Amino acid sequence: MKNFEELGIRSGFVKSLAELNIVEPTDIQKKVIPLLLAGTTDIVAQAQTGTGKTAAYGLPLLEQMDTNISSVQGLILCPTRELAQQVAKQLFKFTKYSEKIFTESVYGGEHIDRQISSLKRPTHIIVATPGRLIDLINRKAVDLSAVKTIVLDEADEMLSMGFKKELDEILTSLPAVENKWLFSATIPHGIQEIISKHLAEGAERIIVNRGNIVNKKISHQYIICDDTAKLHALMMFLKSEHKNRGVIFCKTKAATQKLAKQLIAKNIVTDAIHGDLLQKERDKVMRAFKNETLRVLVATDVAARGIDISGLTFVAHYQLPESDEYYTHRSGRTARAGKEGTSMCFVNTSEVKILRNYERTLGLKFRQVKEVR
Repeated sequence: MKNFEELGIRSGFVKSLAELNIVEPTDIQKKVIPLLLAGTTDIVAQAQTGTGKTAAYGLPLLEQMDTNISSVQGLILCPTRELAQQVAKQLFKFTKYSEKIFTESVYGGEHIDRQISSLKRPTHIIVATPGRLIDLINRKAVDLSAVKTIVLDEADEMLSMGFKKELDEILTSLPAVENKWLFSATIPHGIQEIISKHLAEGAERIIVNRGNIVNKKISHQYIICDDTAKLHALMMFLKSEHKNRGVIFCKTKAATQKLAKQLIAKNIVTDAIHGDLLQKERDKVMRAFKNETLRVLVATDVAARGIDISGLTFVAHYQLPESDEYYTHRSGRTARAGKEGTSMCFVNTSEVKILRNYERTLGLKFRQVKEVR
């Protein structure tokens, strides 16, 4: 079993990782880190959220930085503001015991002038959402001429959010780029097009075995109830969790709004987060959830991307997601950093077969809970 030092990561970074309780490399980190450290390379890595991919690409990227040069040498593209902020924060934590490597995150929904003035400071790595980066390029507010490495994080999500044109434009506009590292949970046709067009023909392909993806510290459970009895079953579950905190998932924004209202009427301190919220409203909800003013958050799948809050003990699936990939994304919100957590599904009798399908495709085991008292 290799540790980070044996993978080639220098001691200053390893010390920061140990403080963050990251000691044993995950499957993707073991496969990707040595490859990325070995020299110039293009890679396509298929991995879900929660597999440790930020460290898998982040550590080799930090290892590459020349701190004697103040120009931007690394670029990371992310689908959402939350993920961009989270990645930048993580890189900052990794550098606690190394020479200063400056990372700046830029994204929509913030004043662009503020971000432009931040970029005037020495910056080695930019973490950006594609739309905002294009805005900055058009204003000539960012110089990417020295970028050696570009990372596409959650590439399929960027595609599904309509960023294909921006990705093409950015990938075409980097004169000095030597490394293109693409990370994606799935490889749909649009991603395959980007790979064929922009990555080297012999790009390394890494697939993390789906069976190794699911966090073993999550207990997967389900309650069978009619749709009419679902709210009651959820209330009983929340009661059994006492003061524990978590996220409740619905499929649509209308369902999240309705459920949040129903829970508030039953004195559960909650709020809803979905795609139609303005950025400042969304930030306000997330702030309240982070500082524990809210006990639970009701969310849609896309709105919950990039949420990384420690200490959430449960995830509740009030409505099952569209796909098994989303189930992995959802349940990965709990049991972070070595803690345990519960992923509870509220299903009617005909939906049990969807859970059986998850068991097969994701290598899980679901336990039926008769009645939560």
